[in-house]
Amino acid sequence: MPSSPRPPSSGSDAPQSRELVGALLKACALLDHFGADRSTWTLTELTEVSGMNKTTVHRLMATLIHAGWVDRTPDGGYRVTVRLFEIGASALAGLDIRSAARSFMTGLAAEFGDTAYLMVPADEGAVCIDKVEGSGSLVVAGINIGTVLPYHAAAGPVAMLAHSPELRDTWIRPGLQTYTSRTVHEPGDLAAHLDEVRAAGYSVSESDFLEGVSAVAAPILDDVGSVLGSISIGGRSENFSGEVLESKIAHVTRAAHRISAALQAARG
Repeated sequence: MPSSPRPPSSGSDAPQSRELVGALLKACALLDHFGADRSTWTLTELTEVSGMNKTTVHRLMATLIHAGWVDRTPDGGYRVTVRLFEIGASALAGLDIRSAARSFMTGLAAEFGDTAYLMVPADEGAVCIDKVEGSGSLVVAGINIGTVLPYHAAAGPVAMLAHSPELRDTWIRPGLQTYTSRTVHEPGDLAAHLDEVRAAGYSVSESDFLEGVSAVAAPILDDVGSVLGSISIGGRSENFSGEVLESKIAHVTRAAHRISAALQAARG
């Protein structure tokens, strides 16, 4: 999930910070927890997931109810109203994958300091069509907008290959190039690896395309499960382990699900 925007504290951006309303940012952060995967929240649950105190959450939600954006369920929970969906519908008009993914990429890069990538499938490989640099971006400076990557290496391409029977039929073959000692290239090994990625719903790579670089990716799918693209974050391998890795997997897969849902709604 993208992190909430933070007002700059000093420097040339200081005038912008005076234009931001902290309470509104907090209210937006609360609304961001609502989605197709979780449409109703209790006060206690919102307090826990947001990290705000209960009094603040209660006041913000009461304000959103007064504004008509949220209402109460019969058992006292909160849910967003049709009014928000009407506003969202205007954003869906003409929505493309780049605009649908951009805010999630920005949030992921800000949250973890990694570089976020958006890739789409093409016959020759996975094409990077957007990129948001994180604070540790120099380590993956070789992947830029327009770069074409092989499907069998790096998390983003592998996530797409695993979820596309058509790509698998044409790409899994003897003689695939090895980029590092960790590149999975033998047809049998690659097919087994892709089965695992598809079952998990995400891909994790470690130094399989660039030495010392790891990444997490999840596929962006249409309403019948066809691959539209992938969203990923990449950075130094030492930053992709343990609880940090689990958090990155959760955030990236959630972003992919939300982008998929937005595109499906726009095209439906």
